[in-house]
Amino acid sequence: MSQARLEQLLQFLKEEPHDAFLLYAIATEYTKTNVQQALAYYEDLLQNHPHYVPTYYHAANLYADLDEREKAEQTYQTGIQKAQEQQDTLALRELRNAYQEFLFED
Repeated sequence: MSQARLEQLLQFLKEEPHDAFLLYAIATEYTKTNVQQALAYYEDLLQNHPHYVPTYYHAANLYADLDEREKAEQTYQTGIQKAQEQQDTLALRELRNAYQEFLFED
């Protein structure tokens, strides 16, 4: 993770504290060095920005990596539902594929 990039994103977040993309970008940066911090940002997105579909893929993967299987499964399922509602075919395909791999690993 580039510390300068993270600092820049955090500065942008001060200016736009409710920007879902910035929260997502920060969470993604933290997945490289601080999984718990990344999880906190993803959970904030899931709670406060449930329409932001990209979160579901990464949050579910992180839950799976942390062996939180039930949360991972629920997150995949919710993400699939949100992608269908938004008619986001690319996200829907990615979520379905990731969910199938998750189920296969179990």
